[in-house]
Amino acid sequence: MGPATESTAVTVDSTKSTVASMGPATESIATTVSLTTKSTETTIVPATESTATTVGPTMQSTATTMGPTTESTVTTMGTVVMSTTTTTDSTTTVSSTTPSECSQSELLKDLPTTHTTDDFEETPTSAAVITVLGYALLSVLGWLRDFLRNIGIEKKTTAQDPNPKDFVPLYQSYECFYTRNLYTRIRDVFNQPIASVAGATVQVMERLSDDYNWTFKFSGKKLPSINLGSYNYLGFAENSGPCSEQAIKSIEKYGVTTGSTRHELGTQQYMKDLESLMADYLNVEDCITFGMGFATNALNIPALAGKGDLILSDKLNHTSLILGARLSGAVIRTFNHNDVKDLEIQLRKAIIHGQTRTCRPWKKILIIVEGVYSMEGSFCNLPEIIALKKKYKAYLYVDEAHSIGAIGSRGRGVVDYWNVNPNDIDIHMGTFTKSFGSAGGYIAGKKFLIDHIRIYTHSGCYSTSMSAPVVYQIISALNIIMGRDGTNDGQKRIQQLACNVRYFRRQLVDMGFIVYGNDNSPVVPVMIFMPAKIAAVNREMLKRGCAVVTVGFPATLLTESRVRFCLSAGHTKDMLDHALQAMDDVGYLVSLRYSKRNHPRRWNELNRADYDKEYF
Repeated sequence: MGPATESTAVTVDSTKSTVASMGPATESIATTVSLTTKSTETTIVPATESTATTVGPTMQSTATTMGPTTESTVTTMGTVVMSTTTTTDSTTTVSSTTPSECSQSELLKDLPTTHTTDDFEETPTSAAVITVLGYALLSVLGWLRDFLRNIGIEKKTTAQDPNPKDFVPLYQSYECFYTRNLYTRIRDVFNQPIASVAGATVQVMERLSDDYNWTFKFSGKKLPSINLGSYNYLGFAENSGPCSEQAIKSIEKYGVTTGSTRHELGTQQYMKDLESLMADYLNVEDCITFGMGFATNALNIPALAGKGDLILSDKLNHTSLILGARLSGAVIRTFNHNDVKDLEIQLRKAIIHGQTRTCRPWKKILIIVEGVYSMEGSFCNLPEIIALKKKYKAYLYVDEAHSIGAIGSRGRGVVDYWNVNPNDIDIHMGTFTKSFGSAGGYIAGKKFLIDHIRIYTHSGCYSTSMSAPVVYQIISALNIIMGRDGTNDGQKRIQQLACNVRYFRRQLVDMGFIVYGNDNSPVVPVMIFMPAKIAAVNREMLKRGCAVVTVGFPATLLTESRVRFCLSAGHTKDMLDHALQAMDDVGYLVSLRYSKRNHPRRWNELNRADYDKEYF
């Protein structure tokens, strides 16, 4: 699965012979950059076609070596321009043979011109105003209730700080205010427990509250629901099948824990086998794995950047990336979400002005982006980011937690989707919790980089290594995806997920909902905006047999609350139709059809035969 062919023209040249230090360890003195009439075209085509990419102009420079303690080579950039042409071999996609699956060519059919590939329809003014007023009203009521609690009219149900009054409070006042007066009102729709495998369907445990969500009691009922909230992209979250069988056998041989870290007695042969297989899958030199996806970011970025370094981070990056960047001690600057122009501005400023106060050149510049953004469903503009990375001699860290296995004709993430060279990315990161139905994460890239991480990573030094059943689940899933099990089941799963995504997104858009993200993204956010509707949508969908995730402030912007669907290859057409019918009913009940691009229509008004013919 890949994007439709598009052409990007970039024109940048130097008007004078300028000696400027453009590298991780370069001094910036005077740089003149201006636009010229010469244009450079970069053509991007899907991985299923023969691709020819011409990138220019590029500046002749010396090679640099990455490492947290390694000084980079000073690079002098002049007006010498050379054109580089890179051609990648065409890749053949295994076509589906059953009517319930679609071929690669069907996935590339254009959507209506009103719906772009990476879509962010603006928040309607009326919805934004009502949302802000809603939060203001809730805040006023919250202050009133706090006043009543303080004078003893209303009972205090919150936990009390045991410290004496003269001590500084342990809790931040606004966070506590938000939790007890806004969050608690709708707490029943968060942290919902389940009692089954988190597969295509799930059993949600019903909870009841007698004190307005301060405490809960289980009713004993289990509500069978279509699972539209779990990250089960390829449907490997199963308690039967080849993956589960291999995991069970591994327990009989190795047990359930290693009881040690990788730096002590916690390294087993199956871990090395997984790392070798993952490096082969990603087409890179080496790979290292960790037991927790969140820690893969949070505890390894400090091994890649430190004092004197600059991290340029997308504003909507995941919390694990933000935490890792903060722990590193490097200076952090953000750029607008998926805005390549703003990223280039930040790169130029960093190179020209250098470090704050001293104006010394940065030791290195590290760009951090996500492949698929978990709350937006958008794809990073990888080809243009790579072009900037090469132009300004920065390093690139790509988090493919939500894209690896789920995106691209071979399931190899946004690298596969955009058909770029894996070696153009310095640090590949991903998790095994989404597409592989397991746990943990990985970092992959050049061998010298992975060797460096093996020595300096906090996650490898201080955390217990991955258990055997977790690793064998991943190995089995990888073998299926790569076709090494002797079947085409992996390719079928990838194609089925692609069909489900396009089918589901297309109908939501045609019904008049505001849907964020890329048309090929398995993360499907539907905007609901108002805080009161967060609970209403979740409760009503659960009544109709659909378990969904609703998200609001502070996980999103104040005016951008949403319901987030996560689609799976395990979802059948009947399941998707049931969810669409439920969303149609709920959308009508609580007025969610905000889109100005598409005339709102009920689900039964759509010509579903056309969708069936196109996608199934």
